[in-house]
Amino acid sequence: MKKTYVTSMPNHIGAFLKASKCFSALGINITRVSYNKAVDSHTLFIDAEGTDEQLRKADIELEKIGYLQGNTNKTSVVLIEFCLEDIPGSVTNVLTLINDFNFNISYISSQENGTDYQYFKMGLYVDDFDKISVFLKEAEKLCRVRVIDYNSSEKVYDNSIFYNTYVMGLSKTMGLSEEVSRELLVHVNLAMQTLDEQGLSPYRTFDSISKFAELLGASKGKSFMPRISTHKISDNTEITLIEPPCGSNTIIIKSNDKVLFVDSGYACYREEMLEVLHKVIPNFDEIKKTILVTHADVDHCGLLPIFDEIIASPKTAACLKNEYLGNDGYREKNPLHKPYINICKILTSYKATNPEKLVTVGADVEELSEPLTQIGFFDFQELHFEVYEGKGGHLPGEIVLIDYAKHIAITGDVYINVHGLTPEQAEYNQYAPILMTSVDTDPKLCAEERKAIIGRLGVGKWQIFGAHGFKKDYSVSS
Repeated sequence: MKKTYVTSMPNHIGAFLKASKCFSALGINITRVSYNKAVDSHTLFIDAEGTDEQLRKADIELEKIGYLQGNTNKTSVVLIEFCLEDIPGSVTNVLTLINDFNFNISYISSQENGTDYQYFKMGLYVDDFDKISVFLKEAEKLCRVRVIDYNSSEKVYDNSIFYNTYVMGLSKTMGLSEEVSRELLVHVNLAMQTLDEQGLSPYRTFDSISKFAELLGASKGKSFMPRISTHKISDNTEITLIEPPCGSNTIIIKSNDKVLFVDSGYACYREEMLEVLHKVIPNFDEIKKTILVTHADVDHCGLLPIFDEIIASPKTAACLKNEYLGNDGYREKNPLHKPYINICKILTSYKATNPEKLVTVGADVEELSEPLTQIGFFDFQELHFEVYEGKGGHLPGEIVLIDYAKHIAITGDVYINVHGLTPEQAEYNQYAPILMTSVDTDPKLCAEERKAIIGRLGVGKWQIFGAHGFKKDYSVSS
């Protein structure tokens, strides 16, 4: 059994040695250690492997020596900017006030700017926000004071409790429980360690994760306003396209009074999407709910647990089953992507779906020779699709559906209408490449797959439904 310990250690010689002896005495193997004094001078992450009994004893021993984090989550850093006259001794009164309030300083920065004033930025440790309110009132008697939002600042100013402060901000934005926040803390550290080992600065990535969470949170509740459009296919068939600000589209196909869903969006919008689905399909609760998944990405599979039957390619079905069993999905198998996918799953409340609901479509072709290979057929009422599997340019197991009689194509993320994105969708889509290094597993191969899709379309006017953005109208002349 493996367990990650988030320990709070004293910043002195032999601190890690003391913890190591604790594990060694219990016969526990340490499999990973992460510590970066420049980021956090107290927090040490330790992955340990042992039996349940050994790990329980380690919990007790680490708590005895005060290494398990207790009240540190209640401590934060407030970044304050003081506008001081550029004269000798102007900062002394501010420092005296800070001393009177017994605040510790974690960060100081100031530089003259050619004016009569200097702007001093100071990070103060705070465990009582009533106390900081009184301090600010007193400080305003000395000079102009401005509190700077920690999460929007360009640099990480808190060099002692970065992880807790950062995760607290994400958790508050998404309304995460304390238990989920602790899990998030571990994956944030893994992301930091991955970047450090690559010699990359963490600031742009971590700022992007914060922005990603802000965009998700900003679209919750009454602010969830997807673009909804209906498209006529025939007298008895129509497609409703639901485009949320964040995450994949959901396609609803109604044909001969039967309903099929394609892709489902993020799990964090469960209640909001259920409200939309009930408006589009008044008898939603009474019908059998069948959904087809174009591929196994988090933003396409978030609501799968609410469906009765899930149709997927064999590779996608295998990926979803692995996730249910606690194993890595396709994205997580890339160690560079793994921390960010896990962060995304936590922030969006993703839960793996029961594989008993899975029904596969098409043949399981282990080695695909072409960018786009036909693996079978899929019929739904009036629609008769040829099913093509991509070679994995975006993600292994991806499928594209083409109905040559009705001239419609459902293309998932392999082909999307980039010019048909709303401003909110466009802003959201710019963060996926930053979080996962690249949104596509193999961008060059994905480009070949897009070209292959267009090459498959016959003469006539086509309606292309991608997983992001509006429907694409496309004409192929003779």
